[in-house]
Amino acid sequence: MLDQAGLVLPGGHAAGKAGRAMQAVRLWLLAVAALLFVMVIVGGATRLTESGLSITEWKPVTGVIPPLSTADWQVAFDAYKQIPQYAALNPDMTLDGFKAIYAWEWGHRLLARLIGLAFILPALWFWRAGALKGALGRQVLLATGFLALEPIVGWWMVSSGLEHRTEVAQDRLAIHLLIAAATFATLISAAVGLGPAPRGRVGAGFPSAAAAFAALVFVQLGLGALVAGLRAGLIFNTWPLMGGKWLPEGLFGLSPWPLSIVDDVTTAQFDHRIVAYLVVLFAFAQALAAFRRAPGSPLALRAAGLAALSLAQASLGVATLLAFVPIGLALAHQAFALLLLGAAVAHAQATSLERAGR
Repeated sequence: MLDQAGLVLPGGHAAGKAGRAMQAVRLWLLAVAALLFVMVIVGGATRLTESGLSITEWKPVTGVIPPLSTADWQVAFDAYKQIPQYAALNPDMTLDGFKAIYAWEWGHRLLARLIGLAFILPALWFWRAGALKGALGRQVLLATGFLALEPIVGWWMVSSGLEHRTEVAQDRLAIHLLIAAATFATLISAAVGLGPAPRGRVGAGFPSAAAAFAALVFVQLGLGALVAGLRAGLIFNTWPLMGGKWLPEGLFGLSPWPLSIVDDVTTAQFDHRIVAYLVVLFAFAQALAAFRRAPGSPLALRAAGLAALSLAQASLGVATLLAFVPIGLALAHQAFALLLLGAAVAHAQATSLERAGR
Protein backbone atom coordinates (compact mmCIF):
# COMPACT_ATOMS: atom_id res chain seq x y z
CA MET A 1 0.00 0.00 0.00
CA LEU A 2 1.23 3.52 -0.80
CA ASP A 3 0.67 6.64 1.30
CA GLN A 4 0.48 10.19 -0.07
CA ALA A 5 4.24 10.62 0.26
CA GLY A 6 4.87 7.66 -2.00
CA LEU A 7 6.17 5.48 0.82
CA VAL A 8 5.47 1.75 0.92
CA LEU A 9 3.60 1.00 4.10
CA PRO A 10 3.96 -2.55 5.39
CA GLY A 11 1.50 -4.03 7.83
CA GLY A 12 1.55 -4.11 11.62
CA HIS A 13 3.99 -2.14 13.73
CA ALA A 14 5.93 -0.73 10.76
CA ALA A 15 2.75 0.70 9.24
CA GLY A 16 1.88 2.37 12.53
CA LYS A 17 5.36 3.87 12.77
CA ALA A 18 5.16 5.21 9.21
CA GLY A 19 1.74 6.69 9.98
CA ARG A 20 3.11 8.48 13.03
CA ALA A 21 5.98 9.83 10.93
CA MET A 22 3.53 11.24 8.40
CA GLN A 23 1.50 12.80 11.19
CA ALA A 24 4.67 14.49 12.46
CA VAL A 25 5.35 15.82 8.96
CA ARG A 26 1.78 17.12 8.73
CA LEU A 27 2.02 18.95 12.06
CA TRP A 28 5.32 20.48 10.96
CA LEU A 29 3.79 21.72 7.70
CA LEU A 30 0.84 23.26 9.52
CA ALA A 31 3.11 24.88 12.11
CA VAL A 32 5.24 26.54 9.44
CA ALA A 33 2.07 27.65 7.62
CA ALA A 34 0.85 29.24 10.88
CA LEU A 35 4.16 31.08 11.27
CA LEU A 36 3.88 32.31 7.69
CA PHE A 37 0.38 33.57 8.44
CA VAL A 38 1.73 35.59 11.37
CA MET A 39 4.60 36.92 9.25
CA VAL A 40 2.24 38.17 6.55
CA ILE A 41 0.18 40.03 9.16
CA VAL A 42 3.31 41.54 10.71
CA GLY A 43 4.39 42.50 7.19
CA GLY A 44 1.04 44.21 6.70
CA ALA A 45 1.48 46.15 9.92
CA THR A 46 4.99 47.10 8.80
CA ARG A 47 3.57 48.48 5.57
CA LEU A 48 0.69 50.33 7.24
CA THR A 49 2.97 51.98 9.81
CA GLU A 50 5.44 53.07 7.09
CA SER A 51 8.15 51.06 8.82
CA GLY A 52 9.48 49.00 5.95
CA LEU A 53 12.27 51.42 4.96
CA SER A 54 13.61 51.97 8.47
CA ILE A 55 16.40 49.43 7.98
CA THR A 56 18.40 50.55 4.98
CA GLU A 57 20.82 47.62 4.78
CA TRP A 58 20.38 43.93 4.08
CA LYS A 59 22.43 41.87 6.49
CA PRO A 60 21.04 38.32 6.39
CA VAL A 61 23.19 37.09 9.30
CA THR A 62 24.39 40.01 11.43
CA GLY A 63 21.11 41.88 10.93
CA VAL A 64 19.51 39.65 13.55
CA ILE A 65 21.11 41.86 16.21
CA PRO A 66 19.42 45.27 16.52
CA PRO A 67 21.28 48.43 17.63
CA LEU A 68 22.28 47.96 21.27
CA SER A 69 23.76 51.33 22.23
CA THR A 70 22.72 54.93 21.79
CA ALA A 71 25.56 55.39 19.33
CA ASP A 72 24.40 52.38 17.28
CA TRP A 73 20.86 53.70 17.23
CA GLN A 74 22.08 57.08 16.03
CA VAL A 75 24.03 55.46 13.19
CA ALA A 76 20.91 53.58 12.06
CA PHE A 77 18.81 56.74 12.35
CA ASP A 78 21.34 58.78 10.36
CA ALA A 79 21.20 56.16 7.60
CA TYR A 80 17.41 56.47 7.52
CA LYS A 81 17.74 60.24 7.23
CA GLN A 82 19.52 59.79 3.91
CA ILE A 83 16.52 58.28 2.10
CA PRO A 84 13.67 60.29 0.51
CA GLN A 85 11.02 58.98 2.91
CA TYR A 86 12.57 60.77 5.87
CA ALA A 87 12.70 64.18 4.18
CA ALA A 88 9.24 63.87 2.61
CA LEU A 89 7.24 62.21 5.38
CA ASN A 90 9.16 62.25 8.66
CA PRO A 91 11.43 65.33 8.85
CA ASP A 92 10.39 65.90 12.48
CA MET A 93 10.90 62.30 13.60
CA THR A 94 12.77 61.80 16.87
CA LEU A 95 15.08 58.95 17.74
CA ASP A 96 12.29 57.37 19.81
CA GLY A 97 9.95 57.59 16.84
CA PHE A 98 12.56 55.93 14.67
CA LYS A 99 12.96 53.12 17.19
CA ALA A 100 9.22 52.43 16.92
CA ILE A 101 9.23 51.95 13.15
CA TYR A 102 12.55 50.09 13.30
CA ALA A 103 10.99 47.59 15.71
CA TRP A 104 8.30 46.63 13.19
CA GLU A 105 10.74 46.03 10.34
CA TRP A 106 13.27 44.26 12.55
CA GLY A 107 10.52 42.03 13.96
CA HIS A 108 9.35 41.19 10.45
CA ARG A 109 12.85 40.23 9.36
CA LEU A 110 13.51 38.27 12.55
CA LEU A 111 10.30 36.31 12.09
CA ALA A 112 11.35 35.50 8.52
CA ARG A 113 14.64 34.10 9.82
CA LEU A 114 12.85 32.02 12.44
CA ILE A 115 10.52 30.62 9.79
CA GLY A 116 13.56 29.65 7.74
CA LEU A 117 14.97 27.69 10.67
CA ALA A 118 11.58 26.17 11.53
CA PHE A 119 11.32 24.94 7.96
CA ILE A 120 14.86 23.96 7.01
CA LEU A 121 15.98 22.04 10.11
CA PRO A 122 12.94 19.69 10.32
CA ALA A 123 12.96 19.34 6.51
CA LEU A 124 16.52 18.04 6.64
CA TRP A 125 15.61 15.62 9.44
CA PHE A 126 12.52 14.31 7.63
CA TRP A 127 14.44 14.04 4.36
CA ARG A 128 17.21 12.07 6.07
CA ALA A 129 14.56 9.78 7.61
CA GLY A 130 13.11 9.11 4.16
CA ALA A 131 9.78 10.77 4.89
CA LEU A 132 9.87 13.28 2.02
CA LYS A 133 9.28 11.27 -1.12
CA GLY A 134 6.94 11.30 -4.06
CA ALA A 135 4.35 14.07 -4.29
CA LEU A 136 5.09 15.23 -0.75
CA GLY A 137 8.78 15.59 -1.53
CA ARG A 138 8.00 17.67 -4.61
CA GLN A 139 5.72 19.95 -2.61
CA VAL A 140 8.34 20.45 0.09
CA LEU A 141 10.94 21.19 -2.59
CA LEU A 142 8.61 23.79 -4.11
CA ALA A 143 8.08 25.42 -0.72
CA THR A 144 11.85 25.43 -0.19
CA GLY A 145 12.32 27.32 -3.44
CA PHE A 146 9.70 29.89 -2.50
CA LEU A 147 11.24 30.42 0.94
CA ALA A 148 14.71 30.84 -0.56
CA LEU A 149 13.40 33.40 -3.04
CA GLU A 150 11.33 35.41 -0.55
CA PRO A 151 14.14 37.30 1.28
CA ILE A 152 15.82 38.14 -2.04
CA VAL A 153 12.60 39.62 -3.37
CA GLY A 154 12.05 41.31 -0.01
CA TRP A 155 15.31 43.22 -0.28
CA TRP A 156 14.63 43.96 -3.96
CA MET A 157 11.35 45.47 -2.77
CA VAL A 158 12.94 47.52 0.03
CA SER A 159 15.71 48.79 -2.25
CA SER A 160 13.10 50.32 -4.56
CA GLY A 161 12.26 52.86 -1.86
CA LEU A 162 15.76 53.92 -0.84
CA GLU A 163 16.72 56.36 -3.60
CA HIS A 164 13.92 57.89 -5.68
CA ARG A 165 10.68 56.99 -3.88
CA THR A 166 9.10 57.54 -0.48
CA GLU A 167 7.77 53.97 -0.34
CA VAL A 168 8.49 50.64 -1.95
CA ALA A 169 7.34 49.88 -5.49
CA GLN A 170 3.83 48.46 -5.45
CA ASP A 171 4.57 45.77 -8.05
CA ARG A 172 7.48 44.47 -5.97
CA LEU A 173 5.29 44.57 -2.87
CA ALA A 174 2.70 42.43 -4.67
CA ILE A 175 5.32 39.91 -5.78
CA HIS A 176 6.70 39.72 -2.24
CA LEU A 177 3.25 39.00 -0.82
CA LEU A 178 2.35 36.50 -3.53
CA ILE A 179 5.50 34.45 -2.90
CA ALA A 180 4.58 34.25 0.80
CA ALA A 181 1.03 33.31 -0.16
CA ALA A 182 2.25 30.66 -2.59
CA THR A 183 4.44 29.14 0.12
CA PHE A 184 1.52 29.17 2.55
CA ALA A 185 -0.74 27.52 -0.03
CA THR A 186 1.84 24.84 -0.86
CA LEU A 187 2.23 23.91 2.80
CA ILE A 188 -1.53 23.77 3.35
CA SER A 189 -2.00 21.59 0.29
CA ALA A 190 0.73 19.19 1.39
CA ALA A 191 -0.69 18.98 4.92
CA VAL A 192 -4.20 18.22 3.68
CA GLY A 193 -2.75 15.47 1.51
CA LEU A 194 -1.39 13.80 4.64
CA GLY A 195 -4.62 14.12 6.60
CA PRO A 196 -7.45 11.66 7.14
CA ALA A 197 -8.86 10.05 4.02
CA PRO A 198 -11.73 12.18 2.63
CA ARG A 199 -15.22 10.74 2.92
CA GLY A 200 -17.42 10.45 -0.14
CA ARG A 201 -16.91 11.01 -3.84
CA VAL A 202 -17.49 14.07 -6.00
CA GLY A 203 -18.43 14.80 -9.60
CA ALA A 204 -15.89 15.39 -12.32
CA GLY A 205 -16.18 19.18 -12.44
CA PHE A 206 -15.76 19.95 -8.75
CA PRO A 207 -11.96 19.54 -8.46
CA SER A 208 -11.39 21.89 -11.39
CA ALA A 209 -13.83 24.43 -9.99
CA ALA A 210 -12.19 24.27 -6.56
CA ALA A 211 -8.75 24.79 -8.08
CA ALA A 212 -10.00 27.72 -10.16
CA PHE A 213 -11.53 29.32 -7.09
CA ALA A 214 -8.24 29.03 -5.18
CA ALA A 215 -6.43 30.61 -8.15
CA LEU A 216 -8.92 33.49 -8.22
CA VAL A 217 -8.39 34.17 -4.50
CA PHE A 218 -4.63 34.15 -5.13
CA VAL A 219 -5.02 36.76 -7.89
CA GLN A 220 -7.17 38.85 -5.57
CA LEU A 221 -4.40 38.84 -2.97
CA GLY A 222 -2.03 40.31 -5.54
CA LEU A 223 -4.55 42.99 -6.51
CA GLY A 224 -4.97 43.84 -2.84
CA ALA A 225 -1.21 44.31 -2.52
CA LEU A 226 -1.29 46.74 -5.44
CA VAL A 227 -4.05 48.70 -3.70
CA ALA A 228 -1.96 48.83 -0.53
CA GLY A 229 1.21 49.81 -2.35
CA LEU A 230 -0.52 52.61 -4.27
CA ARG A 231 -2.55 53.74 -1.23
CA ALA A 232 -5.55 53.30 -3.48
CA GLY A 233 -7.78 52.61 -0.50
CA LEU A 234 -7.60 56.29 0.43
CA ILE A 235 -9.62 57.41 -2.61
CA PHE A 236 -13.23 56.68 -3.59
CA ASN A 237 -14.17 55.87 0.00
CA THR A 238 -17.76 55.12 -0.94
CA TRP A 239 -19.55 51.92 -1.86
CA PRO A 240 -20.84 50.53 -4.15
CA LEU A 241 -20.16 53.50 -6.47
CA MET A 242 -16.77 55.08 -7.11
CA GLY A 243 -17.03 58.84 -7.42
CA GLY A 244 -20.77 58.46 -7.90
CA LYS A 245 -20.30 56.11 -10.87
CA TRP A 246 -20.05 52.41 -11.54
CA LEU A 247 -17.19 53.11 -13.95
CA PRO A 248 -15.10 55.95 -12.47
CA GLU A 249 -13.39 58.57 -14.59
CA GLY A 250 -9.80 57.83 -15.47
CA LEU A 251 -10.26 54.07 -15.46
CA PHE A 252 -7.46 52.37 -17.45
CA GLY A 253 -6.28 55.85 -18.37
CA LEU A 254 -2.54 55.22 -18.67
CA SER A 255 -0.88 54.46 -22.00
CA PRO A 256 -0.47 51.69 -22.81
CA TRP A 257 -3.57 50.75 -20.83
CA PRO A 258 -2.16 47.59 -19.15
CA LEU A 259 0.13 49.87 -17.11
CA SER A 260 -3.00 51.11 -15.35
CA ILE A 261 -3.42 47.73 -13.63
CA VAL A 262 -0.16 48.23 -11.74
CA ASP A 263 0.39 52.00 -11.68
CA ASP A 264 -3.01 53.73 -11.54
CA VAL A 265 -4.82 54.14 -8.21
CA THR A 266 -8.32 54.29 -9.73
CA THR A 267 -7.82 51.16 -11.79
CA ALA A 268 -6.20 49.30 -8.89
CA GLN A 269 -9.17 49.90 -6.60
CA PHE A 270 -11.67 49.14 -9.37
CA ASP A 271 -9.96 45.84 -10.21
CA HIS A 272 -9.85 44.83 -6.55
CA ARG A 273 -13.56 45.55 -6.16
CA ILE A 274 -14.59 43.67 -9.29
CA VAL A 275 -12.55 40.58 -8.46
CA ALA A 276 -13.94 40.65 -4.92
CA TYR A 277 -17.44 40.41 -6.37
CA LEU A 278 -16.30 37.54 -8.60
CA VAL A 279 -14.82 35.70 -5.62
CA VAL A 280 -18.07 35.95 -3.66
CA LEU A 281 -20.24 34.94 -6.63
CA PHE A 282 -17.93 32.03 -7.46
CA ALA A 283 -17.97 30.85 -3.84
CA PHE A 284 -21.76 30.88 -3.61
CA ALA A 285 -22.18 29.22 -7.01
CA GLN A 286 -19.76 26.51 -5.92
CA ALA A 287 -21.66 25.99 -2.67
CA LEU A 288 -25.03 25.84 -4.47
CA ALA A 289 -23.73 23.27 -6.94
CA ALA A 290 -22.29 21.16 -4.12
CA PHE A 291 -25.54 21.20 -2.14
CA ARG A 292 -27.54 20.26 -5.21
CA ARG A 293 -25.20 17.38 -6.01
CA ALA A 294 -24.46 16.08 -2.51
CA PRO A 295 -26.39 17.85 0.28
CA GLY A 296 -24.84 17.42 3.69
CA SER A 297 -21.61 15.96 2.27
CA PRO A 298 -18.11 17.14 3.31
CA LEU A 299 -17.86 18.77 -0.13
CA ALA A 300 -21.02 20.79 0.45
CA LEU A 301 -20.03 21.78 3.98
CA ARG A 302 -16.58 22.95 2.87
CA ALA A 303 -18.09 24.92 -0.02
CA ALA A 304 -20.60 26.57 2.32
CA GLY A 305 -17.78 27.55 4.66
CA LEU A 306 -15.88 29.12 1.78
CA ALA A 307 -18.95 31.09 0.74
CA ALA A 308 -19.39 32.45 4.26
CA LEU A 309 -15.70 33.28 4.55
CA SER A 310 -15.62 35.04 1.19
CA LEU A 311 -18.63 37.16 2.16
CA ALA A 312 -17.01 38.07 5.49
CA GLN A 313 -13.81 39.01 3.68
CA ALA A 314 -15.63 41.22 1.18
CA SER A 315 -17.58 42.88 4.00
CA LEU A 316 -14.35 43.63 5.83
CA GLY A 317 -13.00 45.17 2.65
CA VAL A 318 -16.00 47.48 2.34
CA ALA A 319 -15.76 48.45 6.02
CA THR A 320 -12.04 49.16 5.67
CA LEU A 321 -12.68 51.38 2.65
CA LEU A 322 -15.55 53.32 4.23
CA ALA A 323 -13.52 53.92 7.41
CA PHE A 324 -10.55 55.29 5.41
CA VAL A 325 -8.30 52.28 6.06
CA PRO A 326 -7.70 52.16 9.83
CA ILE A 327 -4.85 49.81 10.70
CA GLY A 328 -6.98 47.39 12.70
CA LEU A 329 -9.55 46.84 9.96
CA ALA A 330 -6.89 46.72 7.26
CA LEU A 331 -5.00 43.99 9.10
CA ALA A 332 -8.21 42.03 9.70
CA HIS A 333 -8.98 42.30 5.97
CA GLN A 334 -5.53 40.96 5.12
CA ALA A 335 -5.80 38.18 7.68
CA PHE A 336 -9.15 37.02 6.31
CA ALA A 337 -7.72 37.11 2.79
CA LEU A 338 -5.00 34.65 3.77
CA LEU A 339 -7.50 32.52 5.70
CA LEU A 340 -9.69 32.41 2.61
CA LEU A 341 -6.74 31.35 0.47
CA GLY A 342 -5.80 28.60 2.91
CA ALA A 343 -9.37 27.34 3.08
CA ALA A 344 -9.72 27.44 -0.71
CA VAL A 345 -6.49 25.48 -1.19
CA ALA A 346 -7.50 22.93 1.46
CA HIS A 347 -10.88 22.55 -0.24
CA ALA A 348 -9.25 22.08 -3.65
CA GLN A 349 -6.86 19.43 -2.34
CA ALA A 350 -9.56 17.55 -0.41
CA THR A 351 -11.92 17.65 -3.40
CA SER A 352 -9.21 16.31 -5.67
CA LEU A 353 -8.52 13.45 -3.25
CA GLU A 354 -12.22 12.66 -2.98
CA ARG A 355 -12.49 12.56 -6.76
CA ALA A 356 -9.51 10.19 -6.91
CA GLY A 357 -11.19 7.99 -4.33
CA ARG A 358 -8.30 8.02 -1.88
